[in-house]
Amino acid sequence: MSMHPKPESQVPEETARVARAAFPKGNDYLTMRDELEMIYTDSQFASLFSQRGQSAQSPWLLAMVTILQFAEGLSDRQAADAVRSRIDWKYLLGLALEDAGFDFSVLSEFRDRLIAGKMEQQLLDHRLIRFRERGLLKARGKQRTDSTHVQSAIRNLNRLELVGETMRHALNTLAVSSPVWLKAHVPSEWYERYGPRFEQSRLPQKEMERENLALQIGQDGRQLMLWAYETEAPEMIRKAPAVETLRCIWVQQYYIQDEAIFWVPSDNTPPAELAIQSPYDPEARFSIKRQTEWLGYKAHLTETCDEDQPHLITHVATTVSTVQDEQMTAAIHQVLEDKDLLPKEHLLDRGYVDTKVLIDSRERHGIEVIGPIKVDTTWQAQAGKGFDVSCFTIDWERQKVTCPKGRVSQVWTENSTDKAGNPRIYVRFAKSSCQNCSARADYTRSVEGPRTLSFKPKEQYELLQWARQREHTPEFKKLYAKRAGIEGTISQGTRSCGLRRSRYIGQTKTHLQHILIAIAINLARFVDWIHQVPRAATRTSAFAALAHA
Repeated sequence: MSMHPKPESQVPEETARVARAAFPKGNDYLTMRDELEMIYTDSQFASLFSQRGQSAQSPWLLAMVTILQFAEGLSDRQAADAVRSRIDWKYLLGLALEDAGFDFSVLSEFRDRLIAGKMEQQLLDHRLIRFRERGLLKARGKQRTDSTHVQSAIRNLNRLELVGETMRHALNTLAVSSPVWLKAHVPSEWYERYGPRFEQSRLPQKEMERENLALQIGQDGRQLMLWAYETEAPEMIRKAPAVETLRCIWVQQYYIQDEAIFWVPSDNTPPAELAIQSPYDPEARFSIKRQTEWLGYKAHLTETCDEDQPHLITHVATTVSTVQDEQMTAAIHQVLEDKDLLPKEHLLDRGYVDTKVLIDSRERHGIEVIGPIKVDTTWQAQAGKGFDVSCFTIDWERQKVTCPKGRVSQVWTENSTDKAGNPRIYVRFAKSSCQNCSARADYTRSVEGPRTLSFKPKEQYELLQWARQREHTPEFKKLYAKRAGIEGTISQGTRSCGLRRSRYIGQTKTHLQHILIAIAINLARFVDWIHQVPRAATRTSAFAALAHA
């Protein structure tokens, strides 16, 4: 399809008259149009379309409709109906009253174009530039970040359902792309075995029968791959994503020994960050955070939190669910630097903060990270009894450590790393000095071995101790209290826009959804700022309010 950019247009006179009459006290979308005029322009999307062919629907209009549907939680069909029927939408979009809109399928095609052209991030960045031009956004202010879980648009599968559905997915895909080739190869019993959906209620209940079915599916999948990778097989079959997904899942769930296929024991399956949980969304991962279990992704939102300006979302990141928050801090800072929107103070919760983050943020970006440091997980610190590392005296020059009882360490090992690859120093005391110590039970749980310690290099260790002491001060608690506001943003995104539930398959499309939600929230907050709507306070139940009555 081709696109010929249209110049900025005014709201048709009749549309404006009816809209003003329908909303004599004003309307958010009317305010949005009056203040921001055309929020996007067709020329911004010119690279997504060819110069020839059938004329496409105005891309700036489609971009706005896509944002509005997330602002109101509408489906594509409902959004297309709103374009035809709602006067406030027509006013915002600059459409005539008799404009019949477009078919709802155009919205899906437009999203695909945005992703193919890698323009999803530009939608947010363009609005941030415009807000900055109005003085509503500035660098070196205060910002805060938090993450939330995002459930993928697929159902959870157990292992037997997983391999069965993977086989079905591959067969259904090939039945569409290469029906003649597939029918010439598959045996008749496959139609009965892989025709209906694999669901727990339809599967055998006895363990032996379930294992036999798993092995049968494994053998069938292996046979299908052998056919697909034959030299005379069409190349499109070998390169089919469903066949590649089949191969990856079979590598994780089966192994071959002496030409026989076996079910991988449950205690030897891949870790969560590698394990594919569904053939329909191979990127989604299973994760657990405290009491929450989910299959999907994580959304990381960063917003401004200066008192004299609207709180606008400046960055959105979408990751698989197994990515830890601390892995995202440096990446978020780099993106904000590229946008020239680095904060002076960045409020983060415990998951984002460690000593490396504190040092790198200050040295590389001049950012003061405000957030509690990760807790000491040693049993002594957790139990509140015994001597954790903070109870020892470290002589960095002599490379010696003195315990609370006055005994000095024997071995000091540098240039070591922990499981995550971070530098650590390991210290061991002499066995003889610990063996008969009266406080041995407070040092170690080892029956015979001496006390050992591990800690970060000097700069990080001293910063760690300072940070742990700082978070108990009244000044820190007052500064950190502003971080809680990001919870309200996540709540707004969840309740109004469906932030925690992906509408689409795959991380890229889920990220586009999060970008659109962020823009919708920013536009809503801009309108509230224009109308001088006070920010909502933390809700208090009627019963809790009685305590202060």
